Amino acid sequence: MNRAQFFDDRVCSLGEGIFWHPDRQAPFWFDILSNRLLSRKGDQCEAWDFSEFVSAAAVVDHDRLVVATASGLVLYDVEHRISTPLADFPGSTVPTRSNDGRCDPFGGFWISTIGLKGEAAAGAIYRFAEGRLTELFNKITVPNAICFAPMGTFACFTDTTKHMIWRVELDSAGWPRSDPVPFVDMTAEKLLPDGAVIDSEGCLWVALWGAARVDRYDPQGRLLAQISLPAANASCPAFGGPDLRTLYVTSASVGLDAPAEVDGRTYSANLEITGQAEHRFRLKP
Repeated sequence: MNRAQFFDDRVCSLGEGIFWHPDRQAPFWFDILSNRLLSRKGDQCEAWDFSEFVSAAAVVDHDRLVVATASGLVLYDVEHRISTPLADFPGSTVPTRSNDGRCDPFGGFWISTIGLKGEAAAGAIYRFAEGRLTELFNKITVPNAICFAPMGTFACFTDTTKHMIWRVELDSAGWPRSDPVPFVDMTAEKLLPDGAVIDSEGCLWVALWGAARVDRYDPQGRLLAQISLPAANASCPAFGGPDLRTLYVTSASVGLDAPAEVDGRTYSANLEITGQAEHRFRLKP
């Protein structure tokens, strides 16, 4: 089993949503509970503060991101630190916030919501495309692991509490064209799948909350490899680096009775496997 190393030692209560910014050549990630977006390039560390929870983003261009907040989506200019509202999440019977998200190969942004207290079936998964926010799946407790096959043939997602990752076939515009089917079944070990990404070979890498590792599964759902982390709560992986052969992984200190110094930090591992380039969000003119 390979082992990840320290990349950034800033402690996140709930590190999540890591992605590689292709223009800025640096990883970006969120500390959800601190309302912060973080980045690091070499020795240069940056941080952006928001007025509410933020959890995931899609790259538009060098300066702009679509950022998922507790209440909806905003177009955020990282250079000038300006937010422009794009869409609000629908009303809910319980308070919710954004959670996991990733841009698909068609230029749409998939984003999930979760109950603020983890209420059962309070979450949903949406797709933001062509200026519209469309609900795809609902009644999910902890929606995570949103990621996409290299050619956009299918998407994956999970309800972490169900110990199962599903896959759903996509049409030529990136919309689901079938019901989700089981892909990786973790019920026997009661593993908790969190964030995930798919590499250039079509294999899925998933962070396992509470298990201190990231697992790699082939397109048939068979376990191929594992990367261990010093931190217990691995939360989200992403490929980056100039050759897309560095796996970055966020972690969280929340949910632990006695967090150690290693918990909540961000890690990296150098691999021989290449990831996919980050897909860009297609902003409606």
